[in-house]
Amino acid sequence: MRVKVLSRNPDDYVRETKLDLQRVPRNYDPALHPFEVAREYVRALNATKLERVFAKPFLSSLDGHRDGVNCMAKHPKSLSTVLSGACDGEVKIWNLTKRQCIRTIQAHEGFVRGMCARFCGTSFFTVGDDKTIKQWKMESPEYGEEEEPVHTILGKTVYTGIDHHWKEPVFATCGHQVDIWDEQRTSPKCSLTWGFDSISSVKFNPIETYLLGSCASDRNIVLYDIRKSTPLKKVILNMRTNTLCWNPMEAFNFTAANEDYNLYTFDMRFLESPVMVHMDHVSAVLDVDYSPTGKEFVSASFDKSIRIFPVDKGHSREVYHTKRMQHVITVKWTSDNKYILCGSDEMNIRLWKANASEKLGVLAPREKAAMNYNQKLKEKFQFHPQIRRIAQHRHLPKSIYCQIKEQRIMREARRRKELNRRKHSKPGSVPFVPERKKHIVAVVK
Repeated sequence: MRVKVLSRNPDDYVRETKLDLQRVPRNYDPALHPFEVAREYVRALNATKLERVFAKPFLSSLDGHRDGVNCMAKHPKSLSTVLSGACDGEVKIWNLTKRQCIRTIQAHEGFVRGMCARFCGTSFFTVGDDKTIKQWKMESPEYGEEEEPVHTILGKTVYTGIDHHWKEPVFATCGHQVDIWDEQRTSPKCSLTWGFDSISSVKFNPIETYLLGSCASDRNIVLYDIRKSTPLKKVILNMRTNTLCWNPMEAFNFTAANEDYNLYTFDMRFLESPVMVHMDHVSAVLDVDYSPTGKEFVSASFDKSIRIFPVDKGHSREVYHTKRMQHVITVKWTSDNKYILCGSDEMNIRLWKANASEKLGVLAPREKAAMNYNQKLKEKFQFHPQIRRIAQHRHLPKSIYCQIKEQRIMREARRRKELNRRKHSKPGSVPFVPERKKHIVAVVK
C-alpha cells in the first residue's frame, strides 16, 4: 500500500525568534492573481498621496547674520561645515549637525562679494568691496591669538567673485577682468579678458580643471583655458547671466542662471543652442548649484523661492518657499546629496531636504523595501492623469501664482501673433525659430 504524506520544511514557516513576523507562504502563479494592474494602480495612487502628505522639506533656519547673506561656500572635506558671507562684511562658519555658528570673522568693509574653500579644506578665501583678497585658516585661532588673515592681497579694483582650482594651489578672481593667482604670489599669474564690462562670476570646471567659465555684464558667457592663457569662445544671450555652475559628472556641460527668468544648460562644444531651457521662475535667477550626482540642480531666484530642476527636464520638480523668505541670493547643494542651503535678503540661511518627503534617520529593512516598491509603482504609473495631477500639484504664494498665470497669457499671445503673421505672409518669409535658439544672440570663437 502506498501512502502520500505532506512534508514541510520547518525553515519555511517557523519563526526564528518570537519577535519575527509570521512567514506567509505565497504562490506567485499569475493565474491566481487577477486584476494585478488595478491593485497596483491603487497602491501607486496611495503612495503618491502619502508622498504629498509627508512632504515637509523645511528643516531649520540658521540665524545670526546682521545683514543679508550674499554668498556661501561648502567645506570640501567636512559635510557638517558651511561658510557664509554677509553684506556687512561678516563671515560665519556654521556647524550643521548642531545647527549653530561656531565662528564669526569681520572679514571686509562693505559686502563680502565671494568666497571659496581651498581644495584640501585647511583654509578659505574671501573677496570684498574693500578691493582685498584675504586667506583665512579654517581652524579657530588658539586662546589669546588674534583673528587675522593668513594673507591679504590688495587689488586695484573691486573683486566680484572668486573660485579655487580643484587640485592645485591656484585661484581665480573676477572684476573688470579674470585674474589667475598663485597662492604664493601677490600679483596675478595672468589676466584674461574679452570685452570691457565687469565680470560677475567665475567658476573652475571640477573635472577638466584647467577650464574656466565666467559671466559678464555685457550678456556674455566666456570660456577660458588657463593652460593657453587665452579665452576659448563666448556665447551672447538676450539678457545678462548672473552665474553659472559646471556639472560635476559631465565635464562639458554647465548651467547658466539668467535675468530673463530662465536657466540654460549648455554643452560647451555646441554653444549655438542650449541643450535645455529650464523655465519656471517668475523673476531673475540669481544663483544655481548642482547636486553631486549631476542629475539635478537647484536655483535661487529674486521671486523669493528656490526650485529643483532635473537636468533633462524643462520644468522644476519641486519649489520651496516660506512666508518670511525674501529674495534668495545664494544657494548650495550639500555634498551628501541630502540637503539644500539657501541664503536670502532677510539675514537667514535655511536648511531644506533635497527630497521633500524623505524620512531622515535610520530605515528598517522593511521600510527600505516598501519605499523602493512605492518608488517603482510611482514611476510605472507616473503618466496616469490622476497620479500625475497629485504628484505635480504645489501650493504657491499668491504673487508667484498670479505672475505664472500672466506669463502664460503673454506667451500664448506671442504664439498667436506669430501664427497670424506666418498665415498672412509669403510662404517661407517668417522662419520657424525653435525655443532653444530664440535666446541666443551670437557665438564668438
